[in-house]
Amino acid sequence: MLKNAATSPLEHARSVLGRNLLGQQFALTSVCSAHPLVLRAALSGAREAGQVALLEATCNQVNQDGGYTGMTPADFVGLVKNAARAEGVADGTILLGGDHLGPQPWRHLPAASAMAKAEAMVAGYVAAGFQKIHLDCSMRCADDPATLPEATIAERAAILASAAEAATTGRERPIYVIGTEVPPPGGMGEGHAIVATDPGQVAATWTAHAKAFSAKGLEDAFARVCAVVVQPGLDFGNETVVHFDLAAAQGLSGKAATLGGAVFEAHSTDYQRPSAYPALVKGHFAILKVGPAATFALRETIYALEQLAAELFPRRRPGVRAALEAAMLAEPGHWKGHYSGEPDRVAWLRHFSWSDRVRYYWTAPQVQQSLHALFDMLDHSDWPLPLISQYLPRQFDAIADGRLPRKCEEVAIASVRAALLPYHDASNPHVNPERHS
Repeated sequence: MLKNAATSPLEHARSVLGRNLLGQQFALTSVCSAHPLVLRAALSGAREAGQVALLEATCNQVNQDGGYTGMTPADFVGLVKNAARAEGVADGTILLGGDHLGPQPWRHLPAASAMAKAEAMVAGYVAAGFQKIHLDCSMRCADDPATLPEATIAERAAILASAAEAATTGRERPIYVIGTEVPPPGGMGEGHAIVATDPGQVAATWTAHAKAFSAKGLEDAFARVCAVVVQPGLDFGNETVVHFDLAAAQGLSGKAATLGGAVFEAHSTDYQRPSAYPALVKGHFAILKVGPAATFALRETIYALEQLAAELFPRRRPGVRAALEAAMLAEPGHWKGHYSGEPDRVAWLRHFSWSDRVRYYWTAPQVQQSLHALFDMLDHSDWPLPLISQYLPRQFDAIADGRLPRKCEEVAIASVRAALLPYHDASNPHVNPERHS
């Protein structure tokens, strides 16, 4: 794959999805993160797997107002380019996506105002070079009824598609994803029944959007709808994981053949058993989105490195975890509504929940300062093998035989790549067939 220099990342992606509909074991791994080390891991992992690197940003994460990362779409593109240069990955192998693009960040406003902001955001994404656009207008705005009719959701999606088309100049026109039957970002939480989307609902979503796009003369844009977001019947909470059952999703999988060339996009696929990913691909869930699992692996490794450093330098503690705790307590908005229970339980959830709300705090100045101190301390010291075995057992063999240098960034990137490996393997098993024998 990606051997033909004349094939653009967008053409490659469309080819992969088409092959999936033909029953071939191909899919796209979509990594949704704005952390530089996660982006580097996703880029190098995709290159090794012979795949396009599909990197996505959400509307809350990145928008014209900065989002919670402080980045505009153009800023995110610059971040990806820097990560690509660091890994020696060519721009021509990267596809950028915008996730849940719609009025979500401004839903506290009346619909007209929120949609005007959403139109500007979508146009900004496309102008910056994003070519995979998920249109999601399912959320109610301040003056909307409690439940939005499917026709209203579709009409608003068509409005945003029109903005995207108008912003496309001098490049291939974008592909679109519609639908939104997914839990809130980061997982649903505990105690919710998770069932696969009703195939009839998929048909209703498809028909409503086709009608809305046609009403605005966007038939050509609708022909580029490559996927519908559905619930395959999986999810994760703070402590639990609902695992995918291919048999329970058979009716939904069969619906893919009726969608005019579109596949399904599956969100919240983090923490599934490795066997789930090939099964999802077989069921035409051909865009597999991973989010917190990548930053969870990053956080896990950084905490392990800090423990290793504490053994070597007991009087020179850089305090990464302490800095994160202080940042989370000072600005609790990103986690407080997600964790409940006794104070001791909430305290460990802040750091170790599957939803990984820690990911919102890596850019805090005191956290960055502590992280740089930790990396500098360890990068200029020897790591005894017994301590590597104790604190980095999954990386021990690679470090011990010299395949993985004793450098913090490299070890962290390797850990994230390991978390992404089941996705990359399932998305193109032909590259590493020995792992599927």
